[in-house]
Amino acid sequence: MASQAQQSMLDKLNTQVGFIAALDQSGGSTPKALRLYGIEESEYSSDEEMFNLVHDMRTRIITSEPFNGVRVLGAILFENTLDREIEGMPTAHYLWQKKRVIPFLKVDKGLAEESDGVQVMKPMPELDALLAKAVAQDVFGTKMRSVVKLANQQGIKAVVEQQFEVGKQILAAGLVPIIEPEVDIHSPEKAEAEALLKLEILTQLNLLSEGQEVMLKLTLPNEANFYKELIDHPRVLRVVALSGGYSRDEANAKLAENQGMIASFSRALTEGVSAKQSEEEFEATLDTAIEGIYQASKS
Repeated sequence: MASQAQQSMLDKLNTQVGFIAALDQSGGSTPKALRLYGIEESEYSSDEEMFNLVHDMRTRIITSEPFNGVRVLGAILFENTLDREIEGMPTAHYLWQKKRVIPFLKVDKGLAEESDGVQVMKPMPELDALLAKAVAQDVFGTKMRSVVKLANQQGIKAVVEQQFEVGKQILAAGLVPIIEPEVDIHSPEKAEAEALLKLEILTQLNLLSEGQEVMLKLTLPNEANFYKELIDHPRVLRVVALSGGYSRDEANAKLAENQGMIASFSRALTEGVSAKQSEEEFEATLDTAIEGIYQASKS
């Protein structure tokens, strides 16, 4: 039985235009995120200091005036962020109660070594405990990422089967999984990989029971509206796009060509914002980014 908060979040997701902010850079990607934000590795000397700085960055984004539920539907958090507070409130509660932004949690533990042209997710032995913690904090859903590098049918099948197997564990805990089998934008077989991926996702969607709904997070496809069947599928709540290394302008242009797909950008969202900016400069830069992504998501 969905809580009142969850039902309100579901209604927002089903009816409102907007996009999902990916603020979930974790251990390996945090130094790069901080560097793009204007903080060099020489400015911190431990993981604790690094995570304090990245939480300061996320707090500055989340508490800024342009970041609110009018244009931003949801935000994906890293576990370390979930465990922290913003203005004296648990981060997930602050997002929903103060900003009307739906909280999601990144739950994967990173990628395994490449095999069959893909990287599946590492095992998640403590997933049930993490899901229970998320439920207790009124988190709506989760996100987990795999990577497809080549059009290898066996590899792609393994990625999608693993994503849906874990997705069912997440659904059983009362959360909505964002299933993210990212196709590398630099893949020499990107279009072929996308064709195989779509077939495998459709196979798994058709095996879900009535009432089991998932979200999909996919690389912007080579062919416009290529994922229309997935967007229209009765087991799919929303299909969101990752920027995947494209610049914000490139990502927005590609997204605008795909009707019904909305953004879930990370680097493309924070492109241009800097720790060294004044509040006025920071908010203006972020407002421009949010508006551009919002407009591209409206198509």
